[in-house]
Amino acid sequence: MRLLDSLSRLLGLKKEVHVLCLGLGNSGKTSIINKLKPLNAQSEYIFPITGFSIEKFKSCSLNFLVFDMSSQGKHRNLWERYYKDGQAILFVIDSSDRLGMLMAKEELDILLNHPDIKHRRIPILFFANKMDCRDAVTPLKISQLLCLEKIKDKPWHICASDGLIGEGLQESVDWLQDQIQAVKK
Repeated sequence: MRLLDSLSRLLGLKKEVHVLCLGLGNSGKTSIINKLKPLNAQSEYIFPITGFSIEKFKSCSLNFLVFDMSSQGKHRNLWERYYKDGQAILFVIDSSDRLGMLMAKEELDILLNHPDIKHRRIPILFFANKMDCRDAVTPLKISQLLCLEKIKDKPWHICASDGLIGEGLQESVDWLQDQIQAVKK
């Protein structure tokens, strides 16, 4: 497999990775995905997702196919349909919404205990988004509130981000790319 990975990189072929983008409503999921796309593909206006949308962006050696999932109650059941094929998870948290963090923890617990996720070593990238807000909580505090230290069987990382300007996104995607490639070896 490593030989094929090296050969595909040399030939300029990129693997496609299915990524689930989850989080509560208004956490900034769509804004983050928009900023990860090439400049010429970014939308000037961001609207809340109803249902889900599929977006693409590229990194050095991977093509990301991102499933941006609405968190509205009637669409929440869509999440589970994509768990089995997901190879990574972006979990976006509004760092200025302390009450929302409690609900995000509940959603995260449900996600981590789902049979299609529970026994897989799937990387999870947490975005502590909206760090530009005056009352934003630090990634360390969010990590404690969500009890991320209890996640022992999956690589995870939390980073400060501002989805509107793209701050903290590229370094985080670099981490995710490394984790995806490590899991595939």
